Amino acid sequence: MKLRPAAVLFDRDGTLIEDVPYLGDPALVRPVPGAAEALARLRAAGVALGVVSNQSGIARGLITRAQADAVAAAVEDELGPFGTWQICPHGPDDGCRCRKPAPGMIFRAAAALGTTPAGCVLIGDIGADVAAAQAAGCAAVLVPTPVTRRAEVEHARATALVARDLPTAVSMALSGTDRKELAP
Repeated sequence: MKLRPAAVLFDRDGTLIEDVPYLGDPALVRPVPGAAEALARLRAAGVALGVVSNQSGIARGLITRAQADAVAAAVEDELGPFGTWQICPHGPDDGCRCRKPAPGMIFRAAAALGTTPAGCVLIGDIGADVAAAQAAGCAAVLVPTPVTRRAEVEHARATALVARDLPTAVSMALSGTDRKELAP
C-alpha cells in the first residue's frame, strides 16, 4: 500500500536554514534554497510539520533558550508555521534521551502532531538525524551538506534515502513510496 506520511519532521540547522553555529541572532536566519516552496507543498498536501533540533549552545552557555526561541520565531516568519518545535538544550555528554541520535524528540514531536513515529519522515543533514529516526522507527531522508561525513552518506544510502536538496527530499516524502521502503 502506498501511503503519504502523516507528518514530516525537520532538523533545523543545515536542513531548513543555513547552518550558523550556535545561532542566537534571528537576523541571521536564512532558509536553504527551495525551503519555502517545499514546505508549502507539504502544507497543501495536509501533512503536519515539526522541527527536532539539537541546541547544545544552550547547555554550553553560548545562547539562551530565549534566543533559540527567537530564532524559531524567525524561521516561522520566513517559512510559515510548524505544528511543533522540539529543542534539545543539552550538551553531548549530558546523557539525555532527547539529543539526536537519541529518539526522544521524535517521540515527542510525533505525539504533539497526533501520530506515531512510524507515520513520520525525518529530513536532516547528518548521520545523527538518520540514527534518531531509525531508533524511533521513523523513516529518514538525508540531505548532505558540506559538513555531512562520507560515512554518514554511505550509511544513509544503505538504510534510508539520500536526496540532493530539500525540495527533492520533500518530493520523496510525498511520493507515496511504500513506507516499508522508506523505513529502516
